[in-house]
Amino acid sequence: MFTDIETFQEIRAASGLPPVLSGRHDGGEFRAGLVARDLGPLKLIELVTPAGECFRDARCARADDEELWQIDLVTRGRARVEQGRGTADLGPADLVLIDPARPVRFASTACTHVTILVPRRELRLRSGDAARLAGVRIAGDCGPGALVSSLARDMARSLTGFRAGEADRSAAAVIELISVALEAQLGDARPSSDEALRARVLGYIEARLSDRDLAPAKIAAAHHISLRRLHKLFDDQPLTVAALIRRRRLERCRADLARSDRTVAAVAARWGFVDPAHFSRLFKATYGYNAATLTVSNRARTVKAPAAGPGEDGGAHILER
Repeated sequence: MFTDIETFQEIRAASGLPPVLSGRHDGGEFRAGLVARDLGPLKLIELVTPAGECFRDARCARADDEELWQIDLVTRGRARVEQGRGTADLGPADLVLIDPARPVRFASTACTHVTILVPRRELRLRSGDAARLAGVRIAGDCGPGALVSSLARDMARSLTGFRAGEADRSAAAVIELISVALEAQLGDARPSSDEALRARVLGYIEARLSDRDLAPAKIAAAHHISLRRLHKLFDDQPLTVAALIRRRRLERCRADLARSDRTVAAVAARWGFVDPAHFSRLFKATYGYNAATLTVSNRARTVKAPAAGPGEDGGAHILER
């Protein structure tokens, strides 16, 4: 636990949370705690905070925050979140979507809450829908919101033992569940609209990129639509379905090659490329350099890196107690 607010703010910022400015804190000794963990592209932070208020305004603006969505869950205590035209009064299990790039104000009792930071490229929200959802309470005791709430509460302290591919696939499933909860909150009578259906297709693709049999025909069958209907969904998108699968697999391969010592062939196979030679040509055509370059650079960094000291696991940041 931290008893100094300045130190806590520094640790809070280091965890990746968007910055806030302190307002008032109720009398008594300041005590706060923080636990941060990663799951693929997701970051989960569990916070224990005293009663008080804080806010974010233009002085806190960071370019990186424009790339994130923030989902907050209260697990103990009560909180009020104000953003835009929305005011969310949250009790245990309730959630709220927050845009880190916009002003927001928080007020709470002594509270424990979990924040999930999601890259915007992963959680695709139209600007109009985001404006309608920001600062609005999502009930955590029923429907999709209850699933997200329960999962986030447990995930904050149990994200261990994942290999890189498992973490990415699990994160994709969590993001898909969040999308369902947000869509349900909108209350639109358009479950079969192009936008909603395309979002489900994108979530399906993200969760199954390592499946070698993933192809447009299989995706169409899984969503009970024709192949023609599937292709029409992506007529106005930058990439076709097949090109999107290929691009996302290449991105996963590039990330794996940059942070592991696996061979190019092993990483390519892991993400559905059955022909290593074809993968190498495709990788170079896409990025302008050979895939093997990343493995060589990664091994060089590994050799130069100092050995981890006692208690340094290179993984989760546990900053409590």
